[in-house]
Amino acid sequence: MILQDEIKKIVKGDVDASEERLTKYSHDASLLEVKPAVVVWPKDKEDVKAIVKWVAENKGKEGWKDANLSITARAAGTCMSGGAIGESIILDFTKYMNVIGKVEHVSAFSMTPKFPNAKPVEISGTATVMPGCYYRDFEKATLAQDLILPCFTASKSINAMGGMFGNNSAGERTLMYGKTEDYVLESKIVFADGYEYTVKPLNKKELYAKIAQGDFEGEMYKNIFALINEHKEEIKNAKPQVSKNSAGYYLWNIVNPEYLEGTGDLEIFDLNKLLVGSQGTLGIMVEMKLGLVKPKNATNLVVVFMRDTALLPQLVNKILPHNPQTIETYDDKTFMIVLKYIVSFAKLLGVGNFIRLIFSFGPEVMMTLRHGFPRMIFLIEFTADTQKEANTITKNAIKDLEQIKGIGIHRTKNEFEAKKYWTIRREAFNLIRFHLKKMKSEAFVDDVIVRPEMLPQFFPALYSILEEYKSHMTFAVGGHAGNGNMHIYTLLDPHDPKLTDIVVDVSNRVYDLVIKLKGSITAEHNDGFIRTPFLSKMYGENIIALFQQTKNIFDSQNFLNPGKKVPTQKQGGTMEYIKEHIPHK
Repeated sequence: MILQDEIKKIVKGDVDASEERLTKYSHDASLLEVKPAVVVWPKDKEDVKAIVKWVAENKGKEGWKDANLSITARAAGTCMSGGAIGESIILDFTKYMNVIGKVEHVSAFSMTPKFPNAKPVEISGTATVMPGCYYRDFEKATLAQDLILPCFTASKSINAMGGMFGNNSAGERTLMYGKTEDYVLESKIVFADGYEYTVKPLNKKELYAKIAQGDFEGEMYKNIFALINEHKEEIKNAKPQVSKNSAGYYLWNIVNPEYLEGTGDLEIFDLNKLLVGSQGTLGIMVEMKLGLVKPKNATNLVVVFMRDTALLPQLVNKILPHNPQTIETYDDKTFMIVLKYIVSFAKLLGVGNFIRLIFSFGPEVMMTLRHGFPRMIFLIEFTADTQKEANTITKNAIKDLEQIKGIGIHRTKNEFEAKKYWTIRREAFNLIRFHLKKMKSEAFVDDVIVRPEMLPQFFPALYSILEEYKSHMTFAVGGHAGNGNMHIYTLLDPHDPKLTDIVVDVSNRVYDLVIKLKGSITAEHNDGFIRTPFLSKMYGENIIALFQQTKNIFDSQNFLNPGKKVPTQKQGGTMEYIKEHIPHK
């Protein structure tokens, strides 16, 4: 039997197993290459249910024993961890299941993002959307109603909504607004039995009613609730003590904290807090309802130049009380890239007058003369409903920053200046990728987080590791300094015979450093194939066993995006799977 022929019998959507198509879908934004058997574009929810039912009924049966049947849900394919690639059936939602439902205003209610010291956010609207919708199209629809989903990513022009759900995405505004998990009010999920279920927060009475059903859904709720009750202490202690985390299954988020800690009764049981960020390993999202906020259009940008990273905790402590929308950073290597390729950078800005760009670097020159060449540059953005209010907040924040000795402070004067700094933060690494033709951007150790007060220890140790590989790798560091989430941008030669060893060695050493500092090996890019083998390093075998039990509760046959979150038997918890799927040119 031929897989594509069997699938064509049960779906209305498109099916393709051509070599050209399979080659294209062997990649996402990670460095791995995993070739699927067939690509399917489901027409609607019924197609998704039909495929899930068919795989559930046929996996391991005569005729399909050697097919290793599985389903990997995929949207835009921009995942940097290998979450959107798989060996069997790829479901691409972008062609048909990309519909934006009703966007509407609602009576405002407060929501507090799930990270330390978070301030309440006012939800003013809602929208429903399918997984294949690109964020750029979703944002146009919400902005037309003066609403926005504020947890958008830096890749918002190319990523899709299904990926945001699967990876629990976040971006520049996470410091103020939190992550995707904070905005999913309700979801429609096709679970491993092939039926669609609505998932929303339940109170204690509603949870017990679900359990009493005694069907697939009831057993699922019953078993995950039992797992939490039996391992409360372990689950509570396993929660990473950082403001952002995408590693593992978020078992600690399903119930209200008081219940998990044993200080209060069960008030909320929300499986969405587990499903968001699970990379389609527990169920396939076919629609979600999201909370939206009113955008704050008055902004000011303050740039801080820092030579001594030991001052970083002071910086964060002075700034956080002023509730900035973002605290972004990039390092001196990033800045030097811009200076080296200044002509190309000018084109990115769309600068007609090159002299204007050169003179715009006056603040950097002055800060260097006063304080020495900066090791890190910070972009701190303040927002408000009115420009007067934004100006007051900014003025007070600068006053507090001036108490820190040894930093340079510059408030941007116009839109051009602000655009220059944001373009450096977002696009500088693309310059070197464009100019160094032999080197390719290879994401593998691209997303780590430690508490901000640990950054002075983290940075020198990180650079010490990376510098050892500089003959094989070009790198720069930037990210979200307000919560200690750093992105390591790496360029490697795909022809380098040592490529595989470098990837594994650097990953091991960087993750050891992060874990030593009590951080997480991924804050927002998730586990995928590239980090799953390292999860035991972070959590230990007991918690990995709980993750495996969680997977079994939802997907006992292990056909929903296998190899992510818990290692498959083939991976064996080792690096062999990664090594096998790093393409050698």
